[in-house]
Amino acid sequence: MQVQKIELTGLGFGGDFAAEESYKTLLSNIQFCGGDVKLISITSCFPNEGKTTISIELSRELAEAGKKVLLIDADMRNSRVVQKHTRAKGIKGLSQLLSGQISLTEALYETQYKGFFVIFAGQTPPNPVELFNSSKFKSLLRSAGEIFDYVLIDTPPLGMVIDAAVIASQTDSSMLILDAGKISYRVAQSVYKQLVKSGSRVIGAVLNN
Repeated sequence: MQVQKIELTGLGFGGDFAAEESYKTLLSNIQFCGGDVKLISITSCFPNEGKTTISIELSRELAEAGKKVLLIDADMRNSRVVQKHTRAKGIKGLSQLLSGQISLTEALYETQYKGFFVIFAGQTPPNPVELFNSSKFKSLLRSAGEIFDYVLIDTPPLGMVIDAAVIASQTDSSMLILDAGKISYRVAQSVYKQLVKSGSRVIGAVLNN
């Protein structure tokens, strides 16, 4: 399958050794969760906790470790990946794919990092939850799980909308990003319980900032 090429910008640690080591530790911890952890949904309680940055940098780290990785930007309500990490225009993505407007080949992009592929969010649809509950989304995850070593899904904050729980119910694992200076224990527990209720295995949390 011939896919489109794209260059991601704004990645890397800029000489921040501590940050780089933290990502390597996170990568190692995920690998030690077992071979059955392949489809990982990533969410947070609220916006601006670093969920998207962690999703995209972790994808890059996994690719640089020799893994074949797909990052799906499923935050179709407020995507940050295109805004922050590409200069390309007219990008189509997940919303158009799930609504039948484009094919997988048209939605899939290969980055400059070997083994790192991306499906961007696409245009904001009026019905994200319906699209995530669709047979097309289930089929996409099933096919991606057969092709890629890891599929990371950047989802909307679960403290804001239900999308992340719907997505997590279709993955084999999920991860919660928490801003150390922003999120209370009560809020974190509430969002954690929503993830557990979805049926997804919560493999852990990342404490950011």
